[in-house]
Amino acid sequence: MSNVKQRLLKEKIAKIAMQISGITITGSLFFIIGTILYKGLPHLTWEMVSQTPKGGFYIGKDGGILNAILGSLYLATVSTGLATLTGVPISIYLNMYVKQNSFIERSSKLLFDVLFGIPSIVYGAIAFSIMVWMGIRASLLGGIITITLLTIPIVVRTVDELLKTVPADLKNVTYSLGATRWETAQVFIRYIKPGIFTAILLAFGRAIGDVAGVLLTTGFSDNLPKYIDEPSATLPLAIFFQLSSPIPEVQGRAYASALILTFIILIIVICTHLLASKQQKHKI
Repeated sequence: MSNVKQRLLKEKIAKIAMQISGITITGSLFFIIGTILYKGLPHLTWEMVSQTPKGGFYIGKDGGILNAILGSLYLATVSTGLATLTGVPISIYLNMYVKQNSFIERSSKLLFDVLFGIPSIVYGAIAFSIMVWMGIRASLLGGIITITLLTIPIVVRTVDELLKTVPADLKNVTYSLGATRWETAQVFIRYIKPGIFTAILLAFGRAIGDVAGVLLTTGFSDNLPKYIDEPSATLPLAIFFQLSSPIPEVQGRAYASALILTFIILIIVICTHLLASKQQKHKI
């Protein structure tokens, strides 16, 4: 077989493999969404999203999951905001103020890579141990601290990769105009702003969907979250508790809760894309 035929054969095999991968991933996505819609939509009512659990809700009686919806939104929003305010400056410092390819730069990025891959249950266990040592009970504050630590590596590594896409000419031109490192960093932030929205989305999605990290630190409550030092329900835990029930009605509510969680994430995705598109028009 000639060299040209071998190259064409490899290209054809690679194309088929990519098509199969794309179909598989897309099919899996539609299967998951279809299953949630099929099993959860019949049980999705206005009562479920506007009321807190009544007595016996988890054995099939009246009530809703408003407490879990608000708890998840509070937890994810605050922790994502704290992770963004912490992670973006860390990335800027590692790329603008630390000498490239130095020991500090390499070891810091390796550390965040390791932290990125640690399971959330480990964060929850460590945070729970610290909370016990400090005498802090399971609460919304404990969950926020845990999820913030969990999402900081996501923001740091995502923004770090975005900063690598900034053209070297832009950096050189900015410095040639007499700009300081901080002023140059501001130019870089404006350049990668659409990507920062993506980093925020990734962190928010991880925060609102995590169950292992909040299982030990946030606790669970049927009441609306009012104070940061009180236990709070979250949607993933509400789904877990309902799905563990042997009662079909409660299991259907679990899929309805999953549908609500998916809908919230969908709204965040759409808003993020709209903001990113708007910023892209004004990009330097």
